[in-house]
Amino acid sequence: MTTRTRPLIAIPARFAASTSALRYAAEVNARALIEAVWRAGGEPVSIHPAGCTGTEAVARLARFDGVLLPGGGDLAPHRYGAADTHDAVYDVDDLQDTFDLQVARGALESGIPMLAVCRGLQVVNVALGGTLHQDMGGPEREHRHVVHPVTIRQSSLLARVAGAEKTEVSCYHHQRVDRPGTGLAVTATAVDGTIEALELPDSRGWFTSVQWHPEDTAHEDPTQQALFDALVEAARAD
Repeated sequence: MTTRTRPLIAIPARFAASTSALRYAAEVNARALIEAVWRAGGEPVSIHPAGCTGTEAVARLARFDGVLLPGGGDLAPHRYGAADTHDAVYDVDDLQDTFDLQVARGALESGIPMLAVCRGLQVVNVALGGTLHQDMGGPEREHRHVVHPVTIRQSSLLARVAGAEKTEVSCYHHQRVDRPGTGLAVTATAVDGTIEALELPDSRGWFTSVQWHPEDTAHEDPTQQALFDALVEAARAD
């Protein structure tokens, strides 16, 4: 890593049909996510989603010190081999899917430190051949606008970062991991059995992923902020 005050953390932008301050469609990232990276000492940089090969994705990431794969809309079910699409699937964008999957594979291939959040976890899972439940069962079972406890596996990277084996997390998702991808280990679960975190024990670089949104409460919960702190620390040392 070249010498600079703040490590550069690449965050793939999300497409938005409109924003209140602009006249056109926009590319955005959640302010809470950006601020969590900044508090950790990183320089958050939104990167433009564009069609690229795996080699091109690795080349684009080479100038950065870390990657944060953020939340967003649903992945297209055909990306993980589903023949049909559930009615609850929303905000699918083919370019977004292609780019995120290439970034996930590129980061894991190159060993650049990476934290994946919510959709980001699902992207990594699909990138490694895993599958998703397209819908968790409707409003009575989904994890939207819900804060609930998760149990973290001892000896996992997540446990070392969080400094705890249980924590309260803020969730917003109606999909979850079905079959974990090749090499991925489950490192946290909810009471209902939902997979809440995945890691790759044989990863070439620092990597963890969580199904929840740590940025929601990171400003007041040191356990959640610790995820961003650890990413930036790994990026600084890489």
